[in-house]
Amino acid sequence: MNDVAALGTRGEELAAGYLRSRGYMVRDRNWRSGRTEIDIVAENPEFIIFVEVKTRSADFAVHPTEAVNVPKQRTIINAASNYISRYHISKEARFDIITIVMGGNGPRIDHIENAYYPTM
Repeated sequence: MNDVAALGTRGEELAAGYLRSRGYMVRDRNWRSGRTEIDIVAENPEFIIFVEVKTRSADFAVHPTEAVNVPKQRTIINAASNYISRYHISKEARFDIITIVMGGNGPRIDHIENAYYPTM
């Protein structure tokens, strides 16, 4: 595994632990719909939550949230629709982003709830 892949895997592990520590149930990790992968599918009493995790080292040039652009959002929303259909989910969907910046003082985790919305 190369350094970038290892950084991403470590970030997803941290994100899943972060969500669990806040009472979320992690249903799936790295769930695939065709060529699209949803990093984390979580759940709380109100929502089914599709989480995109972006991890960067402290010397990043572009903020991690900028990597979740509109085309990326569309692919995640389509995959989420497939997930909801496959598992007969009746809860409202929410789309979150978790950014993790690895620094000398440990990782900094930011959780952006309702980061984007499906459009009609």
